[in-house]
Amino acid sequence: MAVVSMSKQEFSRLDVLLRVQSGRLRVGDACVLIGLQRRQVFRPLRGLKQDGATSLLSKHRGKPSNHRLPAEVRTLALSIVRERYADFGPTLAAEKLAEHHGCPVSRETLRGWMIADGLWQDRRHRLPSPHQPRRRRDRLLLSLGRPRAGGPLAPLFPFW
Repeated sequence: MAVVSMSKQEFSRLDVLLRVQSGRLRVGDACVLIGLQRRQVFRPLRGLKQDGATSLLSKHRGKPSNHRLPAEVRTLALSIVRERYADFGPTLAAEKLAEHHGCPVSRETLRGWMIADGLWQDRRHRLPSPHQPRRRRDRLLLSLGRPRAGGPLAPLFPFW
């Protein structure tokens, strides 16, 4: 038996389909829980019977995106940034790449590449915090509230 990692949605779908398979849940109720039409529930049920829980997993898991840029574009863009725009941020570097070098790469893509390659860090990771952390005060007094003049807590808090 293989160990399979599932997302929460896939696991809840598996739970619902197992209950349908065992007869504890009707197909119509499973449609509402899964969010599929009645006729669409039978395909994952058939896959569950044939291949087990792995049939419910996404088939795209572990594969590169169809919209991924080629590795040559990445190496070209990073080499240009390393040579000419090493002190630029990703937004300005992406503009310069598109303007002067004809390499249109989005700033977010370039930002991810630059962070992975160690060419850039965002401000949060670059600078240490200028503030010194301080110990927080106890909140016991605030949770008790302000004592009344003749109340039972008045002798405990004469300064109030």
